[in-house]
Amino acid sequence: MDYFDRRTQAILLAAAIALTAIAPFVVYPMFLMKLMCFALLAASVNLLVGYVGLLSFGHAMFYGAAGYVTAHAVKVWGWDGAAGILAGVVAAAAVGLITGLLAIRRSGIYFSMITLAFAQLVYFIALRMPFTGGEDGIQNIPRPQVLGLLSLADANTLYYFVAAMICFGFWVIHRVVHSPFGQVLRAIRDNEPRAQSLGYRVNRYKLVAFVLSAALAGLAGSLKVLVFQLASLTDVQWTTSGEALLICIVGGMHTLLGPVIGSIVIVTMENYLASFAEWVLIIQGAVFVVVVMLFRKGLVGQFYAYLATRRQRRAAASA
Repeated sequence: MDYFDRRTQAILLAAAIALTAIAPFVVYPMFLMKLMCFALLAASVNLLVGYVGLLSFGHAMFYGAAGYVTAHAVKVWGWDGAAGILAGVVAAAAVGLITGLLAIRRSGIYFSMITLAFAQLVYFIALRMPFTGGEDGIQNIPRPQVLGLLSLADANTLYYFVAAMICFGFWVIHRVVHSPFGQVLRAIRDNEPRAQSLGYRVNRYKLVAFVLSAALAGLAGSLKVLVFQLASLTDVQWTTSGEALLICIVGGMHTLLGPVIGSIVIVTMENYLASFAEWVLIIQGAVFVVVVMLFRKGLVGQFYAYLATRRQRRAAASA
């Protein structure tokens, strides 16, 4: 549903671009890049959960696997930044294809448990394989050039490159959601037997959506390792998948802006409440409970519901 007219959408888009452009001069760029990477990771989860109805507990394996591949390609093989990122995205998509071929055969909690099992397998591989560095991870990853032209060594240059790639990821999600393919995905989410009776090959649509979601999570993971120059086991832990899902719930499912707002809330809490140590988790839990109780559609979802209700009241009053 379009909640704003085209003019309002254009104004909001221009404001968002301007805000993104000036943000590194006001806020610490590393924090902003972390926020954007988690926003894209959460958006990839939202694409699968919100628009296909498949609850995945294993997106950390795509996020982390892409990070390890990109880190190894850039540091050990000396690849260009674009090639390293592409290698990470392809690796994440390949893991997503293997996982999806088995996971989509089941639904509900069984699908979720299969994704979690594969995520734990990837975690064990990352812990044991020699090229991943084990518990130490891959450290001191150099920030390479992109296409031999753009050096990512400068923090501001890196920020704008990451922002552009994240925007590209969100653009892909927007195009998918508002395409005929996206309409079929929503039909599968709402009533899978009916979509199947109409002649759609449901499992193929699910598999394509799963692989696409994995690739987008991989893009976020590849960018993350270039930002922090580190690929670690934290990236492939199940807690990372849980955090991405939490961001979606807080921001709002079924919305493109939900993961962005949720990421702002959760990542900001983690950053500015770090001095409280383990109390951060307790505060996050309290925020989660408040959102579930008061904003059942998430912050963005509830705002959209308010706009829809106000529009209906105006239409009724004018009638």
